Amino acid sequence: MDPSQSDLESIRRMLADLTERVHRIERKLGMEAELVPLERTLSAATPAPEPPSAAPTRPPAETAGSRPSYSLVSPSPVPPTPSKIAPRQPQPDLESRIGSHWLNRIGIAALLIGISYFLKFAFENNWIGPAGRVTIGLIAGIAILFWSERFRVKDYKAFSYSLKAVGIGALYLSLWAAFHLYSLVPGAVAFFMMLIVTAAAATMALAQDAQILAVFALVGGFSTPLLVSTGQNREVALFSYVALLDIATLVLVAFKPWRRLLVMSYAGTVLLYVAWSAEFYDRSQLGVTLAFATLFFAIFAVAPLLTLHPEGESPFFAAIPSVLAFVNAGVYFLEAYIIIEEVNKTYMAWFALALAAIYILLSRLIHARNLVPGASQILYFLHLAVAIGFVTVAIPIRLDAHWITIGWFIEAGVLLWIANRVQSDFLNVFALAALALGVLRLLAFDNFRTTQLIFNLRMATYAVAIAVLGAVAWYGSKREDESARTVARIAVVSLNVLALIALSREVADYFSRQIAAVSRPPVLHQGWSTAYINLRRNEIERDFTFSALWMAYGAMLMLIGFLRRSAFVRWQALLLIALTIAKVFVYDVSELDRQYRIVSFMILGVLLLGISFVYQRDWLQLSGKRARPEGNTPDA
Repeated sequence: MDPSQSDLESIRRMLADLTERVHRIERKLGMEAELVPLERTLSAATPAPEPPSAAPTRPPAETAGSRPSYSLVSPSPVPPTPSKIAPRQPQPDLESRIGSHWLNRIGIAALLIGISYFLKFAFENNWIGPAGRVTIGLIAGIAILFWSERFRVKDYKAFSYSLKAVGIGALYLSLWAAFHLYSLVPGAVAFFMMLIVTAAAATMALAQDAQILAVFALVGGFSTPLLVSTGQNREVALFSYVALLDIATLVLVAFKPWRRLLVMSYAGTVLLYVAWSAEFYDRSQLGVTLAFATLFFAIFAVAPLLTLHPEGESPFFAAIPSVLAFVNAGVYFLEAYIIIEEVNKTYMAWFALALAAIYILLSRLIHARNLVPGASQILYFLHLAVAIGFVTVAIPIRLDAHWITIGWFIEAGVLLWIANRVQSDFLNVFALAALALGVLRLLAFDNFRTTQLIFNLRMATYAVAIAVLGAVAWYGSKREDESARTVARIAVVSLNVLALIALSREVADYFSRQIAAVSRPPVLHQGWSTAYINLRRNEIERDFTFSALWMAYGAMLMLIGFLRRSAFVRWQALLLIALTIAKVFVYDVSELDRQYRIVSFMILGVLLLGISFVYQRDWLQLSGKRARPEGNTPDA
């Protein structure tokens, strides 16, 4: 073997041995490395040899125990992936906000005050005439607007918009002075020029996509009628202009997500309407005034349907459509009520029902469009709630006394039926609210004067309430959720309480009439003693009848509880019977005559023994055990 070849083989073996040792050490240390055959390493590190002119030598044969040679090669490092997260822009601190925003505004205000003092001094000394003063104001306003554009181009937008506010304000004030102070132009010319300023500000807002400029335009637009007012009643011209301004705002908001403009427009409309009404309205203007109020209502009733698109603003501004829909409905109803109520109160009931129909229609339109699922759903339910509220309000406006209560009960029944047809818990809540209103009024406010027992208007009202409560219990028992079953149980208890109150009031009214008959001043052939005896007898009969009524009702409930295998009903029966027991043992023993006392105790005893016997025999298998033969029962 060639000595050089022998030396190369020994070097290879040494490198392979060292590589294996290093690899074992790295594995013990938990490190990873890539083992590459040594030949590949050497071939990559050295250039390929020149092809020999002679025949190639045969490579040395590998022995059986020889191992492949490896070299330790570290993996090439992977270049780090650049971060895709954009660096957070530092939020301006309080110092920066004060320096860049507030000092800016204060400086502009100070500059305006200084200029106004100078102009006032110049005007007082007649340095400048009226025409010159107005011309200076107009030129200054236009110059400031053009000057502000230089700052906007250099990305000083806040400063630029502040200057624009100064310029727009200077234009409005100059035109106001030309009309009011100096009478240089007629009112129509001043109004038209102010309208041009408003349109220019709105155009700049659209071109520069600046909501703040739209705010300036809107403020100027609603200020224009006040600036050119002459103190005369021009209702049609004023409200026509306001309506056009509202429609323009609505169109603007339909294309731009500037919802706060709707709030400003609505506030300006209401303020101008209220101010005009307080000053000029009388009954002869009812038709025109109501027509304009309806037009304003229609504009802002449609507005929420056009502003459901997301705008990335805070939740406060996202809630503007819903709040506007609710406030608009209430304000319009109050405006119409003030106008119509003095003419005919009955008309307001039909007016409220018409509004309810309109809001039901709007809710259906919102449900059909469903532009933004969450917002559309909120607005849909809000319109339904407003419609139900108008129906609820229409009932006391149109009806009187107990008919209001009956109307609320009927409304509750209709809402309950619709809610269960469309599977709407939202409507169920309003049905329960109307039912609660009716029950509260029935128990606390309604005062019935009946002359006939049982078959009278009071019992009819209670019967309607009991029927609606029965429907609530029935619908609730059919559902699987626990909250509905809880409502059903409350309805059953309320039903029994109302029924017992209704029957007790019939008993009380009947004996009140009897007592009133014997309590009249005695005639000549009747003495005071006889009247007292008759009065006492009627009171005893009344108290005994109460006990008998409660025992009979408790027995009926117990029977129903046994037949329907309802522990809930049986517990109500037991509670009523316990109340009756307390009355018999505490009150009847001392107050009733002997024969009534005997009858009370005997009836109560028979009732309790009968109930106890049914429980002990377990005929209805209430304990869950099979009934035993008669002779094998432990109680036999």
